[in-house]
Amino acid sequence: MYLRLLFLSTLSFYIFSADMLYVTRARISSTAAMGDLGVNLSFQENYVAMSNGLVEITLSNPEGHLTGIQYNGVDNLLEVINDETNRGYWDVVWSPPENTSRTKGTLERLAGTSCEVIVETEDQVELSFSRTWNSSLEGKLVPLKIDKRYILLRGSSGFYTYAIYEHLEEWPSFNLDNTRVAFKLRKDKFHYMANSDDRRRDMPLPDDRLSGRGEQLAYPEAVLLVDPIESHFKGEVDDKYQYATELKDLRVHGWICMDPPVGFWQITPSNEFRVGGPIKSELNSHVGPTTLAVFASTHYGGSDLIIKFGESESWKKVFGPIFIYLNNVTDEEDPHTLWEDAKNQMSVEVEGWPYDFVTSDDFQSKHQRGSVSGRLLVQDRFINSKGCISASGAYVGLAPPGDIGSWQRECKKYQFWTKADEEGYFSIPNILTDEYNLYAWVPGFIGDYINSTIINITSGVNIDLGDLVYELPRDGPTLWEIGYPDRLAAEFYIPDPDPRYANSFLLSDPNRFRQYGLWDRYSELYPDNDLVYTVGESDYTKDFFYAHVLRKTNNDTYEQATWTIKFSLYNINENETYTLRIALASAHQSDLQVRVNDLNEVPLFSTGKIGGDNAIARHGIHGIYWLFNIEIPGNILYSHEENSIYLTQVNNESRFQGVMYDYIRLEVPQTKTMNINS
Repeated sequence: MYLRLLFLSTLSFYIFSADMLYVTRARISSTAAMGDLGVNLSFQENYVAMSNGLVEITLSNPEGHLTGIQYNGVDNLLEVINDETNRGYWDVVWSPPENTSRTKGTLERLAGTSCEVIVETEDQVELSFSRTWNSSLEGKLVPLKIDKRYILLRGSSGFYTYAIYEHLEEWPSFNLDNTRVAFKLRKDKFHYMANSDDRRRDMPLPDDRLSGRGEQLAYPEAVLLVDPIESHFKGEVDDKYQYATELKDLRVHGWICMDPPVGFWQITPSNEFRVGGPIKSELNSHVGPTTLAVFASTHYGGSDLIIKFGESESWKKVFGPIFIYLNNVTDEEDPHTLWEDAKNQMSVEVEGWPYDFVTSDDFQSKHQRGSVSGRLLVQDRFINSKGCISASGAYVGLAPPGDIGSWQRECKKYQFWTKADEEGYFSIPNILTDEYNLYAWVPGFIGDYINSTIINITSGVNIDLGDLVYELPRDGPTLWEIGYPDRLAAEFYIPDPDPRYANSFLLSDPNRFRQYGLWDRYSELYPDNDLVYTVGESDYTKDFFYAHVLRKTNNDTYEQATWTIKFSLYNINENETYTLRIALASAHQSDLQVRVNDLNEVPLFSTGKIGGDNAIARHGIHGIYWLFNIEIPGNILYSHEENSIYLTQVNNESRFQGVMYDYIRLEVPQTKTMNINS
C-alpha cells in the first residue's frame, strides 16, 4: 500500500538577494562540498556514467537513454521497474508528408548509434549520442540526424541536456508533430507535484488510473478515480491536461520525494527554441510521476503547429539546453521548501542564459547574439483623440518574417519575447543571428501589431527601434462591447463543475476553467433555449458562457447552439456600414456563422471550418487567436427597435467542436454619433 500524508503548503514566493540564495543553496545542498571532487567519467559494458560527488547519471551506450540518477543516498530516482528505455529519453512523433491535417503519427524514442566524448575535464563532461539517417531507414525512423547531448558540471546539483536536429535537403519530406524529453520517476517515492504556486499538491498514483480503480471518461487521458489506493482521491478526475501551463510561465516544475526529502525539477531558462509563442500552453508534470520538457507539439494549436518538411528542404535546430535540478533538505526540515529553492535556482539559470559552457557550434554564445529595444505606443483616436497611449504590459517579440499573427503558427525557427513596462518600453536580449519581424499585442486592445521591416540580427548588434505605433483596427466609436480583449475567455462565466467530477484544488480562481466536463454544463444551464445576451442588461461575467459549445440532447448526441446578442439603435442611416469585430480565443473544427435580424437568412458571414486547438476538451481557456471584422449594412438594422445578432457554430460531428470568444465589439460608422438604448 502506498500510504502517505497529504501535505498542505502556503509558502509564497519571495524576492531574494545573492547572499540569501547562497545561504539557501548551502543549507539545502548539505553535501555541496562533495562537488569539489570534480567530474568523473566512466565507461562500462553498454553504459556510461558521469558523476561529480553530488549526482551520478547513467546512460545506455550508444543509445543515450537515461537509465539511472543517483542522488542523496537514493540509488535511482528514475522508475526502476520500467524498462531502461522508458525512464529518461528524448522522443518524437512523426508522420508521412501526406498526413497534413492529422495530429497523430508514429511515436519514436530517439536512440543513438554512437557515443562521443565532447569534453572531459575535472570541471565538465559533455557526451554526445548521435544517429544519422540513410535511405535504408526510410519509413522506419524519422529522417533526421539526431545529436543528443548531456552535460555535467563540477559542483552542480543536476545536469543539462539538449539536442540538435538536422534535416538534409536530399532526405525525404515528412511531418514532425511533437518532440520532447520525458522523465519517469519512482512512484514509490515521488508523490508531491508542483507546477506553480497555485497548482502543487499530493498526487494520485498511476495505479489509480488502471481498470477497476479508474474509469475512463470522454477520452483516455481523463480518468475518474473510483477506487483509488488512498481514499481521499475518490471521485476526482485525473487528467494531465489540467496541469498544462503557458510557456511564459513554464520555467520550473517537478516533484518532491518526502523520504528522503529530495526534489526533482525540470528548469527551462529560455523559450527561444519552443514553438507557438509565449502564451501557447504545454504539458509539463503529471501523474506517473512524469516530468516533461515539450519543445514542439500540436497541443492547444492543432495541425497548424505540425512542423512540415518539404522536398529539398534543409533545416537545423537546437532544442535546449534544459536543466534537471536536484535538491534536498534534512529530515528535520520541511520538504516543501524544496519548491522555493527550485524557483530560486530557476532565476539563477535564467540569469545565466545563454550558457557559456555549451560546446556545440550550433549554440550561439552571448557575444554572438544581438539585442533589440524600443517603445510601443497604441493609437486609438476614439479612446484618446489627442495622441498615443503607452502599450503597458504589451507582449513584444521577434519571430521569422511573416504576416500579422503568423508567430502563433511558426514552428521551425526561434522566437524571442518580452513584456513591455508600464510606459511601453521593451528590451529583447540574446537574439540569435537571423532575420526577423517584430510582433506584439497589448492586453486591453484588440488585434495584432507587426512591424514589417526586416530586422537583421548580427553578432553584437544592439538595435534601438525608437517609438513604434500600433494603430488599432477601428472604423468608428464603440456602440457596445462584450468581454475584455486579452486573448482569454477567462472573464466570462465559468460554471461550477459537475459534483461527480470536481477536483477541490481547482475550484477557485484562477484554475476554475480546468475542471473536467464543463462543456456539458452548458446543456444543463440552457436545456431548452440557447444563450441570449441583452446589451445594457446582461453581465458578461455572469450571463455569457465561457465557451460556445454544442448542446447535449437526451439521446447523448450534440446539436448546434445559436447564441443571440440583442441591442437597440436609433437614427440609423441605411447607406452606412457598421463593423462587428469578433475576436476568438479558441476554435476547434468550427464554422461560426453570423446572421443579423433573420435567423433563416443566408449567413452574413461565415468563418469556414477553422481551428484544431481542442482547448475545450483539454481544460484550456484559449488556443490560437482569431480576429474577424464583419461589415453590417445599415439597411438590415432596425431603428427604434430591438436588433439581434445570431452566432451559430454549425459543425457538430464531434462533442468538442466549438469556439471561445475573447471579445466582441460593434462599431458605429465614424460619421454617426453613437446612440444606444441602455
